[in-house]
Amino acid sequence: SLYIHLSLPSSSSSTNKARKSRRERERGEKMGRGKIEIRRIESLSNRQVTFSKRRNGIIKKAKEISVLCDAHVSLVIFGSSGKMVEYCSPSTTVIDILDRYHKQSGKRLWDAKHENLNNEIERIKKENDNMQIELRHLEGEDITSLPHAELTVLEEALETGLASMEIWKTMRKNGRVLEEEYKSLTDFYLHQQEMSMHENMREMENGYHQRGVRDYHNQVPFAFTVQPMQPNLQQRI
Repeated sequence: SLYIHLSLPSSSSSTNKARKSRRERERGEKMGRGKIEIRRIESLSNRQVTFSKRRNGIIKKAKEISVLCDAHVSLVIFGSSGKMVEYCSPSTTVIDILDRYHKQSGKRLWDAKHENLNNEIERIKKENDNMQIELRHLEGEDITSLPHAELTVLEEALETGLASMEIWKTMRKNGRVLEEEYKSLTDFYLHQQEMSMHENMREMENGYHQRGVRDYHNQVPFAFTVQPMQPNLQQRI
Protein backbone atom coordinates (compact mmCIF):
# COMPACT_ATOMS: atom_id res chain seq x y z
CA SER A 1 0.00 0.00 0.00
CA LEU A 2 1.17 3.56 -0.76
CA TYR A 3 0.59 6.39 1.69
CA ILE A 4 1.07 9.95 0.58
CA HIS A 5 0.79 12.93 2.92
CA LEU A 6 0.50 16.40 1.48
CA SER A 7 0.92 19.43 3.75
CA LEU A 8 -0.55 22.64 2.33
CA PRO A 9 0.44 26.03 3.86
CA SER A 10 -2.25 27.82 5.71
CA SER A 11 -3.38 31.32 4.74
CA SER A 12 -1.91 32.85 7.92
CA SER A 13 1.49 31.36 7.19
CA SER A 14 1.50 32.90 3.71
CA THR A 15 0.68 36.32 5.13
CA ASN A 16 3.54 36.17 7.64
CA LYS A 17 6.00 35.18 4.95
CA ALA A 18 4.88 38.06 2.76
CA ARG A 19 5.36 40.54 5.57
CA LYS A 20 8.77 39.13 6.36
CA SER A 21 9.80 39.36 2.75
CA ARG A 22 8.64 42.97 2.54
CA ARG A 23 10.59 43.93 5.69
CA GLU A 24 13.73 42.30 4.34
CA ARG A 25 13.32 44.12 1.06
CA GLU A 26 12.90 47.49 2.83
CA ARG A 27 15.90 46.74 5.03
CA GLY A 28 17.95 45.99 1.96
CA GLU A 29 16.94 49.25 0.33
CA LYS A 30 17.96 51.18 3.43
CA MET A 31 21.27 49.44 3.62
CA GLY A 32 21.91 50.14 -0.07
CA ARG A 33 21.03 53.83 0.25
CA GLY A 34 23.01 54.35 3.42
CA LYS A 35 22.49 56.75 6.31
CA ILE A 36 23.58 60.37 5.80
CA GLU A 37 26.02 61.56 8.44
CA ILE A 38 25.33 65.09 9.68
CA ARG A 39 28.66 66.88 9.50
CA ARG A 40 30.29 69.69 7.56
CA ILE A 41 30.57 69.01 3.84
CA GLU A 42 34.18 69.43 2.80
CA SER A 43 33.59 70.03 -0.90
CA LEU A 44 32.76 73.69 -1.49
CA SER A 45 30.63 73.05 -4.56
CA ASN A 46 28.67 70.27 -2.84
CA ARG A 47 28.25 72.45 0.23
CA GLN A 48 26.80 75.29 -1.85
CA VAL A 49 24.40 72.99 -3.68
CA THR A 50 23.24 71.43 -0.40
CA PHE A 51 22.81 74.86 1.19
CA SER A 52 20.68 76.06 -1.72
CA LYS A 53 18.43 72.99 -1.56
CA ARG A 54 18.04 72.99 2.23
CA ARG A 55 17.49 76.77 2.30
CA ASN A 56 14.69 76.57 -0.23
CA GLY A 57 13.18 73.69 1.69
CA ILE A 58 13.22 75.56 4.99
CA ILE A 59 11.67 78.66 3.41
CA LYS A 60 8.97 76.50 1.83
CA LYS A 61 8.16 74.91 5.20
CA ALA A 62 8.07 78.35 6.85
CA LYS A 63 5.57 79.58 4.24
CA GLU A 64 3.44 76.48 4.66
CA ILE A 65 3.20 76.70 8.45
CA SER A 66 2.49 80.43 8.17
CA VAL A 67 -0.44 79.86 5.79
CA LEU A 68 -1.82 76.56 7.11
CA CYS A 69 -1.60 77.36 10.81
CA ASP A 70 -1.94 81.17 10.72
CA ALA A 71 1.40 81.40 12.53
CA HIS A 72 3.76 84.37 12.64
CA VAL A 73 7.09 83.17 11.30
CA SER A 74 10.35 85.02 10.88
CA LEU A 75 13.33 83.29 9.31
CA VAL A 76 16.83 84.72 8.86
CA ILE A 77 19.65 82.68 7.33
CA PHE A 78 23.28 83.69 6.83
CA GLY A 79 25.29 81.55 4.44
CA SER A 80 29.00 80.87 4.77
CA SER A 81 29.63 83.68 2.27
CA GLY A 82 27.84 86.15 4.56
CA LYS A 83 24.83 86.63 2.28
CA MET A 84 21.58 87.01 4.18
CA VAL A 85 18.29 85.36 3.26
CA GLU A 86 15.12 86.18 5.18
CA TYR A 87 11.45 85.33 5.19
CA CYS A 88 8.69 86.81 7.28
CA SER A 89 4.97 86.15 7.40
CA PRO A 90 3.02 88.69 5.33
CA SER A 91 1.03 89.78 8.39
CA THR A 92 4.07 90.88 10.42
CA THR A 93 7.67 92.10 10.19
CA VAL A 94 11.01 90.95 11.52
CA ILE A 95 11.12 93.94 13.90
CA ASP A 96 7.70 93.03 15.31
CA ILE A 97 8.80 89.43 15.82
CA LEU A 98 11.96 90.56 17.64
CA ASP A 99 9.95 92.95 19.83
CA ARG A 100 7.56 90.17 20.82
CA TYR A 101 10.48 87.87 21.55
CA HIS A 102 12.13 90.57 23.64
CA LYS A 103 8.96 91.14 25.70
CA GLN A 104 7.98 87.50 26.22
CA SER A 105 11.42 86.03 26.82
CA GLY A 106 12.73 88.89 28.95
CA LYS A 107 16.11 88.68 27.24
CA ARG A 108 18.02 91.85 26.32
CA LEU A 109 18.47 91.98 22.57
CA TRP A 110 20.10 95.41 22.62
CA ASP A 111 22.50 97.04 25.06
CA ALA A 112 21.71 100.23 26.96
CA LYS A 113 23.42 102.39 24.32
CA HIS A 114 21.10 101.17 21.56
CA GLU A 115 18.05 101.48 23.80
CA ASN A 116 18.92 105.10 24.61
CA LEU A 117 19.45 105.78 20.91
CA ASN A 118 16.06 104.28 20.10
CA ASN A 119 14.42 106.42 22.80
CA GLU A 120 16.11 109.52 21.39
CA ILE A 121 14.85 108.69 17.91
CA GLU A 122 11.31 108.28 19.23
CA ARG A 123 11.56 111.62 21.06
CA ILE A 124 12.76 113.41 17.92
CA LYS A 125 9.95 111.83 15.90
CA LYS A 126 7.37 113.08 18.39
CA GLU A 127 8.86 116.57 18.35
CA ASN A 128 8.80 116.57 14.57
CA ASP A 129 5.15 115.48 14.56
CA ASN A 130 4.28 118.27 17.00
CA MET A 131 6.12 120.82 14.87
CA GLN A 132 4.24 119.65 11.80
CA ILE A 133 0.95 120.11 13.65
CA GLU A 134 1.96 123.61 14.82
CA LEU A 135 2.99 124.53 11.28
CA ARG A 136 -0.40 123.47 9.94
CA HIS A 137 -2.09 125.53 12.64
CA LEU A 138 0.00 128.59 11.70
CA GLU A 139 -1.08 128.10 8.10
CA GLY A 140 -4.72 128.08 9.20
CA GLU A 141 -5.29 124.33 8.87
CA ASP A 142 -7.03 122.09 11.42
CA ILE A 143 -7.81 124.95 13.83
CA THR A 144 -11.58 124.51 14.09
CA SER A 145 -11.24 121.93 16.86
CA LEU A 146 -8.70 123.92 18.92
CA PRO A 147 -9.82 125.27 22.31
CA HIS A 148 -9.94 129.01 22.95
CA ALA A 149 -6.72 129.01 24.99
CA GLU A 150 -4.69 127.44 22.18
CA LEU A 151 -6.23 129.80 19.63
CA THR A 152 -5.14 132.74 21.79
CA VAL A 153 -1.58 131.42 21.95
CA LEU A 154 -1.62 130.90 18.19
CA GLU A 155 -2.83 134.46 17.62
CA GLU A 156 -0.07 135.89 19.82
CA ALA A 157 2.53 133.85 17.98
CA LEU A 158 1.30 135.17 14.63
CA GLU A 159 1.35 138.77 15.89
CA THR A 160 4.89 138.33 17.21
CA GLY A 161 5.96 136.84 13.90
CA LEU A 162 4.44 139.71 11.93
CA ALA A 163 6.12 142.28 14.17
CA SER A 164 9.47 140.56 13.75
CA MET A 165 8.96 140.51 10.00
CA GLU A 166 8.24 144.25 9.92
CA ILE A 167 11.35 144.96 11.99
CA TRP A 168 13.43 142.82 9.65
CA LYS A 169 12.06 144.61 6.58
CA THR A 170 12.81 148.03 8.13
CA MET A 171 16.36 147.03 9.02
CA ARG A 172 16.93 145.68 5.54
CA LYS A 173 15.61 148.90 3.97
CA ASN A 174 17.84 151.05 6.21
CA GLY A 175 20.79 148.87 5.34
CA ARG A 176 20.25 149.45 1.63
CA VAL A 177 20.03 153.22 2.21
CA LEU A 178 23.30 153.20 4.15
CA GLU A 179 25.00 151.18 1.44
CA GLU A 180 23.91 153.67 -1.23
CA GLU A 181 25.12 156.64 0.85
CA TYR A 182 28.46 154.97 1.47
CA LYS A 183 28.88 154.24 -2.23
CA SER A 184 28.05 157.87 -3.15
CA LEU A 185 30.54 159.25 -0.63
CA THR A 186 33.23 156.86 -1.81
CA ASP A 187 32.73 157.83 -5.45
CA PHE A 188 32.84 161.55 -4.55
CA TYR A 189 36.04 161.13 -2.52
CA LEU A 190 37.78 159.20 -5.30
CA HIS A 191 36.74 161.82 -7.85
CA GLN A 192 38.16 164.63 -5.69
CA GLN A 193 41.40 162.72 -5.26
CA GLU A 194 41.72 162.22 -8.99
CA MET A 195 41.09 165.92 -9.72
CA SER A 196 43.72 166.97 -7.15
CA MET A 197 46.29 164.64 -8.65
CA HIS A 198 45.74 166.04 -12.15
CA GLU A 199 46.05 169.61 -10.84
CA ASN A 200 49.31 168.84 -9.04
CA MET A 201 50.73 167.18 -12.13
CA ARG A 202 49.99 170.30 -14.22
CA GLU A 203 51.69 172.53 -11.63
CA MET A 204 54.77 170.32 -11.66
CA GLU A 205 54.97 170.39 -15.47
CA ASN A 206 54.70 174.22 -15.51
CA GLY A 207 57.54 174.48 -12.98
CA TYR A 208 59.86 172.40 -15.16
CA HIS A 209 59.27 174.60 -18.23
CA GLN A 210 60.03 177.83 -16.31
CA ARG A 211 63.56 176.64 -15.35
CA GLY A 212 64.74 176.78 -18.95
CA VAL A 213 67.05 174.62 -20.86
CA ARG A 214 70.13 176.39 -19.31
CA ASP A 215 70.17 174.49 -16.04
CA TYR A 216 68.40 171.36 -17.23
CA HIS A 217 71.34 169.13 -16.32
CA ASN A 218 72.07 170.87 -13.01
CA GLN A 219 68.64 170.97 -11.47
CA VAL A 220 68.46 170.38 -7.75
CA PRO A 221 66.56 167.26 -6.59
CA PHE A 222 63.27 168.13 -5.05
CA ALA A 223 60.96 166.35 -2.66
CA PHE A 224 57.31 166.69 -1.86
CA THR A 225 55.20 165.68 1.08
CA VAL A 226 51.55 164.91 1.45
CA GLN A 227 49.87 166.45 4.46
CA PRO A 228 47.37 164.19 6.28
CA MET A 229 43.84 164.59 4.98
CA GLN A 230 45.18 167.16 2.40
CA PRO A 231 45.26 166.01 -1.23
CA ASN A 232 47.45 168.96 -2.51
CA LEU A 233 51.06 168.15 -3.17
CA GLN A 234 53.56 170.75 -1.84
CA GLN A 235 56.81 171.11 -3.70
CA ARG A 236 60.03 171.93 -1.89
CA ILE A 237 63.19 172.90 -3.76
